[in-house]
Amino acid sequence: MFDNDDDKTVDKKKDKLILDYDTILKESALLTTFAGILFGFLLDISINTPETFDFIDRVVLIVALFSVTFAASIFIMPVIYHHLEYPYGDLEKFKSRSHRFIMFGLIPAGITLYLGLVLSLSSLLERFPAFLISSIPFILIYVFFRMRK
Repeated sequence: MFDNDDDKTVDKKKDKLILDYDTILKESALLTTFAGILFGFLLDISINTPETFDFIDRVVLIVALFSVTFAASIFIMPVIYHHLEYPYGDLEKFKSRSHRFIMFGLIPAGITLYLGLVLSLSSLLERFPAFLISSIPFILIYVFFRMRK
């Protein structure tokens, strides 16, 4: 009969809690999908390795495959952690751990992107210039990130 303000406050907190969980899990799903697609491309390259790939190219490809596998595994961890610990009331703990998983997964994902670019450019250029030119997008992203403030 009477609307209770406490019930509305509880409902708003519950809605925010669901929204926070949902946002984190959607981010994790997006990054996992990205890593999975990247893994598929690299796996296809490794299966259909051109005869022009020398030893260094094959090592770069293997390191890139391991790196993207690690990234995908780390990106899926917030979902796994959510299902292992659900239900629990400490959203801040979940957000903190999920943030660390995602940040830690960005390192091998970046390495994989760099090595993939090296592989692509090494078919067009000599090896050393390919390694140097492949670093340009990452340097620019770092510079733009630092300039944002």
